[in-house]
Amino acid sequence: MTRAFSRRHFLGTAAAASILGAGAARAAPPTSSLRPVLRGEDFFKRAVRSVEDIMGEAKLSGKVSFAVSDVKTGVGIEAHDAITGRPPASVAKAITALYALDAFGADHQFETQLLATGPVVDGVIDGDLVLVGGSDPTLSTDALATMAANLKAAGVTSVKGDFKIYEAALPVLPRIDPKQPDQVGYNPGVSSLALNYNRVHFEWKRANGKYAVTMQGRTEKYRPSVRMAVMKIRDRASPVYTYENQSGVDAWTVARGALGRNGSRWLPVRKPGLYAGEVFQSLAGVQGIQLGAPKNVDAVPPGVILVRHQSADLQHILRDMLKWSTNLTAEMMGLAASTARGSKPVDLKASAERMNHWARDSLGMESVALVDHSGLGDDSRVTAKDMVAALLKVHREGLREILKPIAMRDAKRKVITDHPIKVNAKTGTLNFVSGLAGYLTGPDGTEMAFAIFAADESIRATLTRAERERPPGGVNWNRRAKRMQQQLIERWGVLYGA
Repeated sequence: MTRAFSRRHFLGTAAAASILGAGAARAAPPTSSLRPVLRGEDFFKRAVRSVEDIMGEAKLSGKVSFAVSDVKTGVGIEAHDAITGRPPASVAKAITALYALDAFGADHQFETQLLATGPVVDGVIDGDLVLVGGSDPTLSTDALATMAANLKAAGVTSVKGDFKIYEAALPVLPRIDPKQPDQVGYNPGVSSLALNYNRVHFEWKRANGKYAVTMQGRTEKYRPSVRMAVMKIRDRASPVYTYENQSGVDAWTVARGALGRNGSRWLPVRKPGLYAGEVFQSLAGVQGIQLGAPKNVDAVPPGVILVRHQSADLQHILRDMLKWSTNLTAEMMGLAASTARGSKPVDLKASAERMNHWARDSLGMESVALVDHSGLGDDSRVTAKDMVAALLKVHREGLREILKPIAMRDAKRKVITDHPIKVNAKTGTLNFVSGLAGYLTGPDGTEMAFAIFAADESIRATLTRAERERPPGGVNWNRRAKRMQQQLIERWGVLYGA
């Protein structure tokens, strides 16, 4: 029976200690691939491809590291360059998930509040209304609409004072990684108030040779426009997008020739508090509650909470984060976990360093060196040996249940529905970086923990900021890396789990 995550020290299995502990040489991942000793009944295994053949066929530029261990015994089965740190990309989110679960527990919910600084007299708040961000990474326009309706149901018809926003329970940052292109939606601003994953919906429609442009905090149900993000169309060939912070406004331009007839995309929001505030102001107006323009405040003033909105529990939030690899969720959960353990960190790097110390102490990761919680930053490093150590440490505590099932595919990339090897893992993909770490179960039920990291850091170093959205050769490189990962998993499943 699978146990649920406990609040703290879900970290006590003896299996992980054997991979890193002193005097456990036989349990440590070997420094090179092992060739199994074949018995008579194992003749079919002779057809299994060697590591050298698999890596040679992939023809990946750069370097590859991997390690795999038996979960039950902790014994290292096979490894290649397992003690060299590689960029983990989004595999780092698995560590962040464990860090957040240890800080809060699986059942924790994050709360967004509407607070009044004065009494409600005849429907009028005699003071300010404050929207208080509680570090919920999943807050949506639909949720704000419900909060506006609940404010009306509480008897509020107007506000005498100001409409204020508090987003500073976490560090307020304009982006996760400054090296990424301006326009990518996976690199938004961060604060304790996030709406629609801090993305604004840019849509364009052409009629009679002219474009109509909208910038909205939209969902399927609501389409409120915002003023804090604006778009202008320019007659130029490149760049496709530009961004500038203009007097508190996210000011975008786009090249006319890149638009075509009609289309849309999500753009990152750099001012999360103002974005959420403007959307709520619009939704409150629908309820007949007129609010002034939102104003940021640095502290939560004393007052009475009129409306509360709670997120799903943390385990569900993290399952979705690991499935969809949402960078903002990872950063907010990492920052919230660091803040819960002490003072608010000054930035992502400081918070990641706290998580590194925790991972060394609690997961046995000797060389972990992350610079953020999502894996987006170029300078993060994790070894395959350390990643397997962490997976062994927590394998009885339910991590596998929130990791994404990884489909095995045939040569034409079609899913093999009845594949005898089952995998739950976290993927990690950047340009010329591919990682995969998690658990596999062989045909005979043997469970293994594994980590595979591949990276061409020399190519990444040559990419311009503009090239990082879709560099030449990047898609094909990553496709070959994923094929190599599956072939290694199939090798391990057949040799050690059949």
